[in-house]
Amino acid sequence: MKLSISKFAIMMLLVLFIQSVNPTMAEGNRKIYDDAELLTAEEQAELTALSDQYSTERQVDIVILTTNGTNGLDIQTYMGDFYDEKGLGYDKRHGNTVLLTIDLGNRDVYVAGFYKGETYIDNQRAELIREKITPDLSAGYYYAAFHSFIELSHEYMGIEPGVNPDSILTKLWFQLVVSIGIAGIIVTLMVYRSGGRMTTSGGTYLDASHSAVTQRSDHYIRTDISKVKKPSNNSSGGGGRTGGGHSHSGSGGKF
Repeated sequence: MKLSISKFAIMMLLVLFIQSVNPTMAEGNRKIYDDAELLTAEEQAELTALSDQYSTERQVDIVILTTNGTNGLDIQTYMGDFYDEKGLGYDKRHGNTVLLTIDLGNRDVYVAGFYKGETYIDNQRAELIREKITPDLSAGYYYAAFHSFIELSHEYMGIEPGVNPDSILTKLWFQLVVSIGIAGIIVTLMVYRSGGRMTTSGGTYLDASHSAVTQRSDHYIRTDISKVKKPSNNSSGGGGRTGGGHSHSGSGGKF
């Protein structure tokens, strides 16, 4: 019994030592920092489980931060200070991360990528993600917005950098349709070549000496002009560096 208690004490001391060396482990490598209290406990648990799964698959931590004020800082600086302080990163302290920051007080949103996250979620992709989740944020559907952020980050990090992730060429259904179409063409050619060749054409039965265009006319109908309102640009920011010198991509705006 004494031996068991001693082993337990040694294990506890070891855990406390590791936590003191690695603050990230002390917080259980959290994925959701809901300081603005926008989520229920159940919603936090569901989003954490999803983020844990996708973070492992992409080897990039997908993290969400909410706050109800930034102490006078702009949201990009606030986000950078948070990253520096917490030492976020899947692979190491200050490592691969995609971070969504929401400031409820000023209605600001910022999407950032660090290291591998910066490579795969570059400025353009960060802006695409931000634009897609903004309607839900504006409507107060925070869980839906955060869920979409995690899903989109995972999806985009599965596509090679430099490729537009919304291109039809990257969609599985389009690739499947193209594959079926190519297979159909190949089968049709095989069937065609296996039969006899046609010896007639469109001109076989045409008598050129007695054929001519009898009448030709052009009729002008109308010209239509349509106007489309140019959407306002509500984005700001872009990539940059944190106070600790960590480079990141990013896109910020209002919601």
